[in-house]
Amino acid sequence: MNSKIWLSSPHMGGQEFNFVKEAFDTNWIAPLGPHVNNFEHDLEAFTGSKYAAALSSGTAAIHLALIMLGIQSGDEVICQSFTFSASANPIAYLGATPIFIDSEPETWNMSPGLLEEAIIDRINKGKKPKAIIPVHLYGMPAKIEQISKIAAKYDIPVIEDAAEALGSTVNGKAAGTLGAIGILSFNGNKIITTSGGGAIISDNKQFVEKARFLATQARDAAPHYQHSQIGYNYRMSNVCAGIGRGQMMVLEDHIAKRRNVYKTYTEQLADIAAISFLPEPASYFSNRWLSTILIDPSKSDGITRETIRLELEKDNIESRPLWKPMHLQPVFEDCPSYIDGTSEELFNKGLCLPSGSNLTEVEVQRVIDIIKNVFQQQ
Repeated sequence: MNSKIWLSSPHMGGQEFNFVKEAFDTNWIAPLGPHVNNFEHDLEAFTGSKYAAALSSGTAAIHLALIMLGIQSGDEVICQSFTFSASANPIAYLGATPIFIDSEPETWNMSPGLLEEAIIDRINKGKKPKAIIPVHLYGMPAKIEQISKIAAKYDIPVIEDAAEALGSTVNGKAAGTLGAIGILSFNGNKIITTSGGGAIISDNKQFVEKARFLATQARDAAPHYQHSQIGYNYRMSNVCAGIGRGQMMVLEDHIAKRRNVYKTYTEQLADIAAISFLPEPASYFSNRWLSTILIDPSKSDGITRETIRLELEKDNIESRPLWKPMHLQPVFEDCPSYIDGTSEELFNKGLCLPSGSNLTEVEVQRVIDIIKNVFQQQ
């Protein structure tokens, strides 16, 4: 069997081990420590955000962001439907209800038109939403400027889910810095990883300081263990932050390599009429975390995304359908949703291709050759 090609595997840069060794040599193994502080400074410098808190996961970051904004049981929170469940699950943690919004076709992210329609309808029903969570999917920024204007019009704060979009920008501004709070993920498949991890970023010092407090079990300032609030074990360890510091040193290189993988796919598959890609809108920059394709059934002679996925699988190549929308998930089927069919069509037609920054030219060509062969056999 041919060697495995992963969708998006971790890619070490070489310096990570030195930082981790330093953590061992100095016995900073427990949560917190100098690597955590320095990793937060690295994130602040890279994104331009004033403050950052390194956490155990992106999901924890969304959970704390919702708490920062005062979300409680019975509240409603607007969330993009076309995303991973981690965007919506923390809403349920708090006993609130997610209100799902469909995508628009230019970025595949939250539709500003449907967003405003939903806000007006929820207000008319006597339940003004307490927050909005757009997602910068696959590294492509959402129409965040339009979303932010609508949010400001109705005085609803925005939590930017930039879990997949570290390094992406809109008009030169980093994804995650255009809302009240941004969240990042450093899961093993992200553009950089800390093994598992995430972060909150914000220009609001109070938000980030409160997040750090809650993430360390909300321990009050006292010589004994005293707690006036419910806290969480959500802080990043000094060892994981050491990995993150090493990864930050190669982040720009990882972005360039993923963008080159996308470029290679677009150039070499350009002559297949049934395949289309997601281009960058003007003034947008995508880190191209994952390269994705859509298969047009009217031009494919019966070939579907599943046809391609299964052929790749036969050759030990991992690919994945686009996200199944949250409004189609059994766990969220009773939640209100404002849908026009865009995300369902994307799910039915779309496939994520191997996109890692550690892919070789030979491996990328292997993927391309199989896709071409599928269409040539028809």
